[in-house]
Amino acid sequence: MLTSTYQDVIAAAERLEGFAHRTPVFTSRTLDAETGAQVFIKCENLQRGGSFKFRGAFNALSQFDPQQRKAGVVAFSSGNHAQGIALAAGLLGIPATLVMPTDAPAAKVAATRGYGASVVLYDRFSEDREQIGRTLAAEHGLTLIPPYDHPDVLAGQGTAAKELLEFTGPLDALFVGLGGGGMLSGTALSTRALAPDCLLYGVEPEAGNDGQRSFRSGSIVHIDTPATIADGAQTQHLGNCTFPIIRDKVDDILTVTDAQLVAEMKFFMQRMKMVVEPTGCLGLAALRQLGKRFKGQRVGIIVTGGNVDIERYAALLREAP
Repeated sequence: MLTSTYQDVIAAAERLEGFAHRTPVFTSRTLDAETGAQVFIKCENLQRGGSFKFRGAFNALSQFDPQQRKAGVVAFSSGNHAQGIALAAGLLGIPATLVMPTDAPAAKVAATRGYGASVVLYDRFSEDREQIGRTLAAEHGLTLIPPYDHPDVLAGQGTAAKELLEFTGPLDALFVGLGGGGMLSGTALSTRALAPDCLLYGVEPEAGNDGQRSFRSGSIVHIDTPATIADGAQTQHLGNCTFPIIRDKVDDILTVTDAQLVAEMKFFMQRMKMVVEPTGCLGLAALRQLGKRFKGQRVGIIVTGGNVDIERYAALLREAP
C-alpha cells in the first residue's frame, strides 16, 4: 500500500503554485463571541471548481506520464471531485470521463460537463461506482483517480491545511469535514508537521458515521449509502490509504445532524455572506455544538466547498429556524 508524508504535501504545494487559489482565511466576531475562541475559517468554497477537490485532482493528474495523458482519466464522484478532475484535466489537456450519481446536484453535473468532461450517470443506491470506474479504465486504457483513496490526491488536499497553518501559526484545534478521508488524512499530515499539539477532529453527518465507527473500532467499517443532505459525505467507507493516517494522527471523529448543517448554511450566508454547501458546514457545526469548550483558544475550520443547486440552497435556508 502506498503511503504519503508531509514531504508529499510540500511537493504538491509546489505543483499547485500558480494553478490553485491560495484561498482566504476569514474570521467572524459573532462566532468568536459565541464560542469564546478565536476562530479562523479557511474558505475552500472559494477554490477553483468550488471546493478543495481541485487540489488533489491537479496534483494527481499533473504527474501523469505522456501515455496516461493521451489516454485520459476516469473518476467517480458525487460532484466536487468530478469538478476538480474535469477542471484539472482541461488545464492539462487530458481527456476526462466522470462517473456521477443520477441524484447529484444538477449544478455539479453541469459544471463538470462545462469543464469539458464526459459524464456517465449511475444509481448510487443500486450500482457500484467503483466497479463502473474500474471497468471503464480497463476497457479504454484510462487511469482511474478515486476521490480520496489515492496518495497523490490526499497529499494535494493537505495543502489547504498547510496554507492555513502557515497563515495562522499553531492552532489549538482544527475541524475538518470527513467523507472518504482525503481531506482529513492530508490535513493530518500538515497538522502534525506544523502544529503537532493541535487537536484534530474529523466531522461526519450523523447518518453516515462509518468514519467514527472505523476510528473507534480500529478497522474500516462499511455502511450502506447514508441518507443525508451532505452529498459530499455520502461515502460508504474510508480508504486503505486514508484510514491508517486518520487512525494514527487524528484525535477524534464527531458527528452532526442535517438540521445543524442547515443552520450553519444560514449562518454563513447571513453573517459571512458566503454560499457554503451542506458538506462544507460540517466543521462549523461541530464547533458550535461544543459550545464554549475552546474558550480562550485558537481554532481552525476548513470550509470544504460551496457547490449547491440554487433551488436546493434556497429551500434548505427556508427550513432553517
